[in-house]
Amino acid sequence: MTSAPPAPARPIAAPPAPVSAPARAHPGAVLAVIAAGALAAVGLWWADTPSVHGLGDWLTNAGRITGLLAGYGFVVLVALMARLPPLERGVGADRLARWHAMGGRYVVSLVVAHGLLITWGYAVSAHTGVLGQATTLLLSYPDVLAATVAALLLVGVGISSARAARRRLRYETWYFLHFYTYLAMALAFSHQFATGAEFMTNLGARVAWSALYVLVGAAILWYRFVTPVRQAFRHRLRVESVHAEAAGVMSVVVTGRHLAELRAEAGQFFRWRFLTRDLWWVSSPYSLSAPVGPDRMRITVKALGGHSAALATVKPGTRVVTEGPYGAMTPAARRRRKVLLVAGGVGITPIRALFEALPAGAGDLTLVYRASREADVVFREELERLAAARGARLWILTGTRAELGGDPLTLLNRHVPDIARHDVYLCGPRGMTEAVLDELHAARVPSRRIHHESFEF
Repeated sequence: MTSAPPAPARPIAAPPAPVSAPARAHPGAVLAVIAAGALAAVGLWWADTPSVHGLGDWLTNAGRITGLLAGYGFVVLVALMARLPPLERGVGADRLARWHAMGGRYVVSLVVAHGLLITWGYAVSAHTGVLGQATTLLLSYPDVLAATVAALLLVGVGISSARAARRRLRYETWYFLHFYTYLAMALAFSHQFATGAEFMTNLGARVAWSALYVLVGAAILWYRFVTPVRQAFRHRLRVESVHAEAAGVMSVVVTGRHLAELRAEAGQFFRWRFLTRDLWWVSSPYSLSAPVGPDRMRITVKALGGHSAALATVKPGTRVVTEGPYGAMTPAARRRRKVLLVAGGVGITPIRALFEALPAGAGDLTLVYRASREADVVFREELERLAAARGARLWILTGTRAELGGDPLTLLNRHVPDIARHDVYLCGPRGMTEAVLDELHAARVPSRRIHHESFEF
């Protein structure tokens, strides 16, 4: 089923822009800084190693290099998830999460390689067996046991983050398991200073390495703990109302003070902590489903887990603590005059906010919204009203693939013949976004003009 209300010909005025543009880090610049740091870490080994002789020496030095890179990788992984505003707004939470996941696999591999290479190298040099040498290292060398515990913790967190494991874990369980990363980082730092040849006699290296860890630790403390408390006292958020939008989908309206100071943009999300007996202990990410007003915000949530389902029972007046805003899928990412918005299922949440907030003239804005059933459509009346007021085009596509003879989203170029001239904002379930991305690339829409978020945690 489709709906496309007629569009008036007159353009509409753009909504007012924020008073000042928040700082945004460019993804390429961030990757360049990370690469430069890795080279500097290898440089520590190079400066401390005049020559290498024999198999044992080669293996031991390979272990030193992987150890330095693993220690540096620890810091990078934590920094990517420190919720630094320039990173969140410029790179985007979705891309940061992908970098974090990919980097985590590298760091786990480096940690394992470090332990094996060091043990093997020492065994070759001492003419002993690998198992005997491992026992000696654990019992005789300072902080090696602590480092082993750190490695096991990191491997455990890595396993819990594998896609197969994530599907079987509640978000809350996965969230709290990741706090062990901080303990692993502290143990690894202690091990590096106790046994790392690069730091024993090089005061400059010790100071620089310590400063790196301290700065990232301070960022974690400030943005993940202090800032939410400051925002709670400043904005005094409370639940105003909770109401159903569709089967299993509810909107929560939150009121507060000085909300313009948050500089939240359409398409972004916050991490929400509702201070009830059952929900206070975890913060969950939910997107804004409408632009932030002077004194209220709205999120819309589908009951997919324990936390999201429990929101239906939250009472008006409940205090709320937020972290954010996060995400780079905002109007500021736009590059072209024409914009196509594509949403699937509850992915309509940030797209609906963008549909209202994106500056556009008549005919420049198109929204394609896919839902399996008519009963699953959220915000129909709001979307139709916005489309009529803004001179925008709206297609709501409902029905199963069998009923429609295939997935209509793989035929976007039929709905939008000049799709290559658009910026595209995309949000929905993984399978849908992958299919649409393939379609967009086939239509030669440049990657820099495709802005998308996923529901992966």
